[in-house]
This record gives sequence, C-alpha cells and structure tokens, in this order.
Amino acid sequence: MAGRSVHGLFGTNQGSGRRVHPFYSHFDRKINKKRTWVDASTCLWEDNEPREVTTSSDGDEVPFFLASVKSCTKDKDLYAGSQVHEHMRRRGLVAKCSDALITMYAKCGAPEKARDLFETYESRNVVSLNALIAGYAQKGHGLDALELFEWMLREGLTPDAVTYTCALKSCSSIGALDKGKQIHEDVDALGLLANDPVLGTALIDMYAKCGALSKAQQVLAELPVKNVATWNALIAGYTQHDEGMQAVSCFEGMQREGVAPDVVTFICVLKACGSIQRVDKGERVHDEIAKRGLLQGNLQLANCLIDMYVKCGALAKAQKVLEELPYRNFVSWSSLIAGFVQQGEGEEALNCFERMQSEGISANAVTFLCLLKACGSIGAVDRGEKLHKEISKQELLQKDYVLGTALVDMYAKCGALTKAHQVLKELSYRDAAAWNALIAGSVQRGEAEKALDYFEEMQQEGLSPGSATFSSILSACSRLGRMEDAQMYFVNMSTKYGIEPILEHYTCMVDLFGRAGHLHKAVEMIEKIPSSDSGVWSALLSACRKWGDVNVGKWAFDHAVQVNKQASAIYVLMADIYAAAGMHDDAESIEALRIQNKAWKRHMRNSSIYAT
Repeated sequence: MAGRSVHGLFGTNQGSGRRVHPFYSHFDRKINKKRTWVDASTCLWEDNEPREVTTSSDGDEVPFFLASVKSCTKDKDLYAGSQVHEHMRRRGLVAKCSDALITMYAKCGAPEKARDLFETYESRNVVSLNALIAGYAQKGHGLDALELFEWMLREGLTPDAVTYTCALKSCSSIGALDKGKQIHEDVDALGLLANDPVLGTALIDMYAKCGALSKAQQVLAELPVKNVATWNALIAGYTQHDEGMQAVSCFEGMQREGVAPDVVTFICVLKACGSIQRVDKGERVHDEIAKRGLLQGNLQLANCLIDMYVKCGALAKAQKVLEELPYRNFVSWSSLIAGFVQQGEGEEALNCFERMQSEGISANAVTFLCLLKACGSIGAVDRGEKLHKEISKQELLQKDYVLGTALVDMYAKCGALTKAHQVLKELSYRDAAAWNALIAGSVQRGEAEKALDYFEEMQQEGLSPGSATFSSILSACSRLGRMEDAQMYFVNMSTKYGIEPILEHYTCMVDLFGRAGHLHKAVEMIEKIPSSDSGVWSALLSACRKWGDVNVGKWAFDHAVQVNKQASAIYVLMADIYAAAGMHDDAESIEALRIQNKAWKRHMRNSSIYAT
C-alpha cells in the first residue's frame, strides 16, 4: 500500500452504472473545491456500505480506511472524517485506527471527540497525544491541554519537541507563566533548543503573551538558531503589550542580524508605529514594503499601513495608500473614515463613505457611529437623514442600541431637536445615554429651557441622571441665570443620586455665579475644588472681565499661571481686564509674559459656557 494515493485505494465505476452513495455525491458537487477523501467516480456504494474496497494482499481493510482518515486530517474535513469513522465502527476497525482518528478529530477542531476516543482506547501514541494537546490549545482549552501533558508525564511517556511546543502554546493561551517556566527548565535540561527554532519560537511567544517580555528577549538572545518566526514572536509580544518603541527597536535589530522580515513582521511593526505615533518609523517600514511589492497582493498588510498613518494623524498619506490599492474592502475605508472623524474632518469622512458605497461596500454599525458623529460635527442633517434611512434598512437599531443614541446625538447637534426627541421616543431601548445626548445637544444649540424640560421627562421615565447629565443641566441653568435651581441640582447630585461632583460641575457653578455677578460665591466654590485646571480659572477670569473686578482677576490669574502657564486664554482675559481698567502698562506686561511662557495656543476648556 505504501506510496499509493487515496484515489488509488478506491474501486472504479467507469461505465458500470452502479449506484453512488448520496454522501459521496455531496462531495462530487464541490467541483471547485479540493476533494477530501472520496468522490462519486472513485468509490462505489451499495446499501450504505462500500461495495468495492481495495484491500491489502491478506484481505486487511485497515490500510484503506487509515489512508482515508489521514486524507480527511490533511484537508481538515471533519464531516467526511466523521463519516469514515462511522463506517469503521460498523466494521469493528476503530481500535486498529484509533490513533489516526484521535489525530483527525484533534486537528479538525473537535478535541472533545478526540478525547473520548483517547479515553476509550487508552492511547499511548505520542503523535496522537501531541495532536490532542494542540487541538485543546487552538480551541482555547489550555487547562485541558496541560492536564493531558501532566498525564503523559505521570504515565511515563516521553514528550518530544512537538509535545513541549504544544504545551507552551497552552501556557500562552491561559497565561500560565509558572508552568511555562517549568517546561522551559525541562526543555533546557534535554537540550531541545539547540536545533529547534519552532520550539524556541513557542517559548518566546509564551513569555511574551504572559507579559514577561524581558525574559522573552533573553530567550531570543540565547537561541543558537533564530529565524523570522522567532523574531516575530517577540515583536508581536511588544506590540500586544503596548511597548511600541521596543517592538520597533526589535524590528531594527532583526534587520541588523540579516533576518529578512515577512508579512507578519510588517503587520506587527506597523501596529507598533501607530501605537506610538511615530510616522517617521512607519514611513521607513512603508518604503521597505513597497520595495518588495507586498502591497499589491496582501490587503491585510495594506489596511495595517492605512491604519498606521491614520493613528499618526497623517491622513493624506493614508488616503494616498488607499487610492493606490488595486482593490479595497470595508476595513480599508472604515479606517480612513474613522481617522477623518477623529481629526474633525467630517466632510471628508462623509465623502469617503459615499465613495465606499459607490464601490458596493456596505457599512456596519461601528462605521455608522463614526459617520453620524461626522454629520453632527458639521451640522449635515440632510446627510444624517440618509444615514438614518440606511441604518433602518439594515435593521441595525434593533441590534445595536448605541446607534440609537448616536442618531439622537446627531439630530440634536444639528439643531433638529424635535426630530431627535422623536427618534428617542421611538427607540425600543432608551437609557440615560440617549437622554444625555438630547439634553446636551439642546444646551449646545442654545435651547437651555428645552434641556430642562427633557431632563424632567427623563426622570418621569424612571431613569436616574448621571454625571454627564448634571454637566448639561448645570450649564443650562447657567445660561438661563437660574442660580437657585443650579444650587439645588448641585446639592442633589451627591445627596440624592450619590454622584460626587467633578471639575466640570464645579466649573459650571463658577461660571453661573460669575455670570450673576456673585464673584465671592464663585471664589468660595473654587476653594472647594480638590484640584483645578485652567478652565475653571478662565471661567472666573471671564466673569472678572464682565464685571471689571481687577483684584479678583489678579488673584485668579496668579493661580491660573501656576496650573498651566501655557494656557493662552488666561493671558488674553487678564490683559482685557487691565485694559478695561485703564491699566495699559499692566496689560502690556501680561502680553510680554504670554510671549515669555510661549502660550500660543488656546487652552480654554468648554469656552462656550464662560460669561460674556
């Protein structure tokens, strides 16, 4: 039987007209797929049994079925393998081929079935056990894999390099660092690392995935034989643990040692460059990828390159990469869309979406979230309505309630408050987040009275407000000058709802008191704040400018400079206070101080709430 193909193990029915078993006809229909172990033209069946089975010279059918099982294993065809198993069971042949069946089930993603056979026939075959351990590891059942490994040791079976490799992968899958260290000691004692880079790679991968990156680096440095996979394991580990700079350094060290990176290397190092926003490093990697012509044949790599540029804020470069691709997919476009939204380029994001649609690519819920945010940022309510229709067409609101909140937020930010309220009321699931979006949007659009009405309606539905809700409500009260209501809400936050005030709430109250001219109350509120930022001091300075209070303004400015001397808004406000008081020399000294402290950019937080 040695050297014969699986095809040759079956009888022929050319011109015979014999009936073919329907199971095998099923495989014959897969004309564009590699056949597993049989097809209708090579095996004859009658009464659900093989009619012609090639046997060995002594009439043994085992080689026939053994070859069939191995073919199913090679093709990872669990369905066909299960059928072969059933026919072997009927013929009483399972015991003779149990190791092959265990291996087949393990490699085809059914380790539980493999374990049943293992326990039934008490297999002692190391190859089968290796397959079962690996099968458990691949399915994420690391504890089961290590339990089997321990059983091997207790039974006196000798693990080989493959066994240790599989056991290390199991340790990686469950973070079993201590067990991995024990295996490392055994491997060292047996000298197995000397000529086995696969085992070395598994060891590095185990340490890296368990977070022991320095140990992983040490193992790599000590390996007598290194290849691209060993380097990839360490680079991937650094990337996964947000050690982007180390990943890039490792990549550069790999090249210095003359090891050529592969696609996996490039994917990992591009992710690393994106995580540390080192576009210069990313561009060098891009150049190397381009020299090898890898972008044309690997869309995953191209998408990683786009994502790297997006995360580095180099949107023009990201778009150029996308434009030059022979074909794009959903991931390509969605990365670029998300990048434009994050950079406040709502119009560009929507243009990308329209081009994506023209290529016949549909968006998913995550992309729609980005697009709705883009519409809200530029007030594009018409385009938002089109997105709403597409979302409804795909029935996504029933599957993802976050989209409902995003729709409410989009309409509210576009000033379509009635539509936002209507969408909210039609949602099958309404939570505080949806109401927060409506209330915040109302405040931002200058409809503070409506915001308070929506807040009452929210409470009537039995929903408890959160920290974000009170930020909007206090801001609404500030705009309306309702000082008593604001004070009541501020107290109720902690006494009624158990919400500790945060800096944003204090800032709203400072702004409220400042607008009303109660600067002493604003100062008292600031003195209660555990830690301040330039925003709260800017709110007080804005009030001082409105009411012409130089003394409080000077006190606020001195504190603001200590908090953030590069917040340009505080210098502008203080200079205005001095100028309004006719203290022009002092105003000029503030401008000189601003230049000295290099306070070029505005750092005024939530500037829309400050008194004017």
